[in-house]
Amino acid sequence: NNVLLGSLFKTLGLPLQPLLNVIENEFGKHILQAVKAGYEAVEKRMKLFEPEGKKIRRYFLSGSEAVAYGAIAAGLDVYFAYPMTPATSVLHILATKQSEHNIAVIQLENEIAVVNAALGASYAGATVMVGSSGGGFALMTEALSLQGMSELPLVVYLAQRPAPSTGVPTYTAQGDLKFAINAGHGEFPRVVVAPGDAKEAFYRTIEAFYLAQKYRVLSIVLSDKQLAESNYSFDNFEKPIKTKRFLVKPSSNYKSYEITKTGISPRAVPGQTAFVRASSYEHDDYGYTTESSRWIVKMNEKRLRKMKCIEEEINKLQPITVYGKGKNLIIGWGSTKGAILDALSELHGFRFMQVSYISPFPTARVKEEIESSKNVLLIENNATGLLGQIIAEKTGCFIDKLLKYDGRPFTSKDVIIGVKRNENL
Repeated sequence: NNVLLGSLFKTLGLPLQPLLNVIENEFGKHILQAVKAGYEAVEKRMKLFEPEGKKIRRYFLSGSEAVAYGAIAAGLDVYFAYPMTPATSVLHILATKQSEHNIAVIQLENEIAVVNAALGASYAGATVMVGSSGGGFALMTEALSLQGMSELPLVVYLAQRPAPSTGVPTYTAQGDLKFAINAGHGEFPRVVVAPGDAKEAFYRTIEAFYLAQKYRVLSIVLSDKQLAESNYSFDNFEKPIKTKRFLVKPSSNYKSYEITKTGISPRAVPGQTAFVRASSYEHDDYGYTTESSRWIVKMNEKRLRKMKCIEEEINKLQPITVYGKGKNLIIGWGSTKGAILDALSELHGFRFMQVSYISPFPTARVKEEIESSKNVLLIENNATGLLGQIIAEKTGCFIDKLLKYDGRPFTSKDVIIGVKRNENL
């Protein structure tokens, strides 16, 4: 590593002495010869040119930073988590911002405590978020169903890594997609959004909070090791969607689960002029436990009715994005976005569709893109083509797949070679 550092400094045309000073302070003098050897082994230096035109200020941040800052921008009050790679970075980032942004960051004894505490804080009116990777998310699934019944707004950050079990903790994968859309027992509405880079992670996190609060649902922000710990640069950030708590002041006859045309019951917090109930049991519109068949049907229909409204809402939030032009189509989601975009310049006749919303799924838009294409290839960091399965279920379209599941992310070279080797393209 020290030989390579020396070589890198020579390649970039940087002076050696500052590097030697740092190495000596950290490790002592015995490594300096290795650094010098690396520096002297490189014959030519790279010429670095300053960009032409006006210098502009650029934003430089990681996927984890983008999620953390998105949560802050959305009005986060409390972040609950138990450390698990690669979600831990968001915990650390938010912990350093507590005083500056008046938020609380709380590490509890396990993920079961984390998600239940978050639901309690949400009941009290706080804007909350929890974070974990696959193993911790698995422990949260019973409480996710509690969210479905209680309709307390909740945002979950799920940063994927190779599995099953402990898997490969410090590498990347996209194996939890169907887990995210199905986690929890029973049927209840949820939002699952999968950003592809840091800029998108910032905006999609804000959208997740907005949808969770407005519709009183579970919102899952789906990331992975590659996205979380990669750094990105951007010229600017546009104004994000405006979030709020969507709270009402209850009347004396307040109904915690009022039946409405949209399925959204007005949300109040306890401690005012009326009782505010949150139940894990099936209930009537006041929140009283019931086993009445009539109320069971009415409440199921009320909760699921939200999905139509959410679907209409996300169609305004660009659930898919198409890049480039061509009669052939590449489909991806999440962190494969960067490698695919880099590869497009060498893949003539191809365009790329990034699917950002997995639930509700933008069925009509995805099907239209597929059916207007000559050939279609799906690219995923998993072993079975999980998005492909969802596309087949939702649209009836079965497409070819280019999969990678060795824990390493796709590179643009992987994409180019994989596309050119596919016999159907």
